Amino acid sequence: MIKLADIVSKKVITLPEVKDILARIDPDKMDQIQRWTYNYVTKFAKVSTDKARVMKDRLMNECGLTEEEAVEIINIMPSSIEELRTFTFGWKKLILTEMLEKMLKILNEGRGIE
Repeated sequence: MIKLADIVSKKVITLPEVKDILARIDPDKMDQIQRWTYNYVTKFAKVSTDKARVMKDRLMNECGLTEEEAVEIINIMPSSIEELRTFTFGWKKLILTEMLEKMLKILNEGRGIE
């Protein structure tokens, strides 16, 4: 089990990455929070880790998102401009519709929808 003293750095990761990390742990050795988290990410991770990493890089490089913003969008995987606008509104920065369309295109390509 990881203890607070074992933590040497902090990094924002997507739900698929969390799922991959927890999948390496023997279920019998997971504590209750790890089991709950694994069950959650198994239900809600919408793409593979590899696709999530590609989408994160593209959202950051092509759309100018921070790593935290890209991870938030990938974890939620909005399927419309309206849903996407709901999340980006909270970032307190103006994102034009054409950029939201580009973000949605990246998410749809990650889902396998062209």
